[in-house]
This record gives sequence, C-alpha cells and structure tokens, in this order.
Amino acid sequence: MLEALQAHRKIKVIRIARNQSDRRLQQILQLAEDRGIKVIRDDKKVLDRMASYGIHQGILAEAEPYRYYSLEDILNLAAEQGEEPLFLLLDGIEDPQNLGAIIRTAEGLGAHGVVIPKHGACPVTPAVTRASAGASEHLKVAMVTNLVSAMKELKERGIWIVGTDSRAAVSCYDIAYPTDIALVVGGEGKGIRRLVKENCDYMVSIPMRGRVNSLNASVSAAIVLAEVVRQRRAAASDNG
Repeated sequence: MLEALQAHRKIKVIRIARNQSDRRLQQILQLAEDRGIKVIRDDKKVLDRMASYGIHQGILAEAEPYRYYSLEDILNLAAEQGEEPLFLLLDGIEDPQNLGAIIRTAEGLGAHGVVIPKHGACPVTPAVTRASAGASEHLKVAMVTNLVSAMKELKERGIWIVGTDSRAAVSCYDIAYPTDIALVVGGEGKGIRRLVKENCDYMVSIPMRGRVNSLNASVSAAIVLAEVVRQRRAAASDNG
C-alpha cells in the first residue's frame, strides 16, 4: 500500500480496520491526506470479505488496475539514467510468488524492467505485488503479446539475449556478459520454450553439486542476475 502511494498509483478509497495503528499506517494516512484520498474505517470482518484470498493485514485499497509499460519505456529509462540496459524476460512464469520474488530481486539489483508475455503466464496481481514486497510499484513491467517478437525487437536495438537452462554447457560464472543484456528465465518445471531458446544469443546454466539438479525459477533468476551485476560493478571499478 505504501509503495503504491509513493509510486502515485491512482487510488479511490483506502479501507482500514478499526483499532489498526502503527508507524507505517501513519505514513499511509499522511500520504492519503496529501493526495485527497478517502479513508474509511471498517470492521476487520468487512475487510476479510473484500480482500482477495482473505489477506489484507488490516488495510485495503480500491485502486486502478496495474499499469504496464512498453519495451520503449524500459529502454528509455536506461537511457535517461545513462546506464547499460538490463532486462529480465520471463517465459511462462505462472506462480505469483515466483513472479513477485523475481520482480523484487530485479528491482533490488537495479534491473530496468521485466518483460512478461500476455498469454500463458501470471500477470501482475495483488498477490504478486505482496510477494514482491511492493517492488512491482517501482519496477517497470512490460506485457507483450509475443515474447519472441519482443526478443527480436530488443536484438535490433543492440540488446544481447542470454537464456538460462540447467542443461546448458556454459556456466553462468564462465561467461563475460555483454554490456546491454536481457536475461531469459523459463517457467516452473518447463524451462524456456524451444522457439524462445532458439532466439537466445547465449545459454548458461547454474553449476550444481548436490542431488537436486534444478532450482526454483526465482532463485535461478537471482543467481544469474547477481552475477551480471557483479561483473558490471567489477568492470566499472577497473575502469574507474
């Protein structure tokens, strides 16, 4: 809620359970007052009935639908910040918890945006926003009709596409990542689809030593993205 207000999401009404009071709530009330948003105190049972999945932590908002961005918006953000583009392309992530965790990691590590397909994948829902700890309100998420077409568009703009696959021969630690990059992470249990994989410039894997030979999609995304960021920082340090 606080992140949505800080990101200037349009909110019609905020409903708060009676007797609810803490420091975070005071911040929310102040922002609501500053923006002229109506605040209603209700019984907790009323919020229980209104909340998706019955989860609300004592506060709900009637807000506009999540606003998606375009690939151009994300590219422009990188240009405005004077940074080399860094995207995540998600091929069929269906679990809201995974999507939320990936968005949280991407925002925390400084990616410029996440791209998801319109069909066969989880959209940004309230459950995703909760799982992202509010990061979905700050990171640009683009929804595209065709992921392969989006990849081709990015390649035309000079973006290199690196896919993650447990069967790839090259370790994610043994490649010098291009400066302008989009990482592709596949869906839970399915991985990256064949046509998407064929349009990647490189494929990398995460070396595993235990008996479990694969990782959760959000964990895989975090490991590879962190290595890309580490290399960028090391290169910047060497050049500085």
